[in-house]
Amino acid sequence: MMNKIIALTKKELHGYFSSPVAYIILIACLSLFNVLFFMLIEQNREVSLRDIFQVMEFMFIFIIPLLTMKLFSEEKANGTMEFLLTAPLTPSMIVLGKYFSMLIFYSLLIAVTSVYYFIVEYYGEPDPYSILSGYIGIWLEGAFFIAIGLLTSSWTRNQIIAAMTSYVILFSLYFSVSFTKYFTGFAESFLMQLSTRTHLENFAVGVITASDVIYYLAGIVLCLVLTTLSINHKLWQ
Repeated sequence: MMNKIIALTKKELHGYFSSPVAYIILIACLSLFNVLFFMLIEQNREVSLRDIFQVMEFMFIFIIPLLTMKLFSEEKANGTMEFLLTAPLTPSMIVLGKYFSMLIFYSLLIAVTSVYYFIVEYYGEPDPYSILSGYIGIWLEGAFFIAIGLLTSSWTRNQIIAAMTSYVILFSLYFSVSFTKYFTGFAESFLMQLSTRTHLENFAVGVITASDVIYYLAGIVLCLVLTTLSINHKLWQ
């Protein structure tokens, strides 16, 4: 089973890096992050990456749906979905192969930004634990966003609709904490815990709690299961 998932992951990665789109996205994202990083360092004068993690979180809401929108939508639009489903692969293998390929691409993007730590270390004594915690948080959040994008891509053959649906879900999760002032009790607590901002803030300041980790892992597993069900029951037709 793992060999088939790894083979599909390699095939997907080869497809990404065989086109200029992957390189354009990597260069564009890194250029944007670099500009924002130096602006924040210049403005805050802090040997910390806390603010850059929060900026990266907001930027990934826009970037990740563009990366994930074609994962299944393109297969359906090109008529290759039927071929994929008749291959000796189960729906869960297909979902995991596509998910891991995008997760590796995203991890590469995040890994390149680790150079920021050495830059702030040159100017002071940053807390390595809080920076490591922040990177774990932004990686988990991106993994969650990718799972959401994969799910919405399985619902339609139109890439634009897949991306727009992802935006609706991601913005709802991100801004849900902004509506807590209109509610009290359970509803207030629910909106607070639903928001991705609530959970990443803890990672960004060096606090890793079981509830934050479970939030991301549960979201990832739920989306992957729903995507598998969507493919398995051919809801995309």
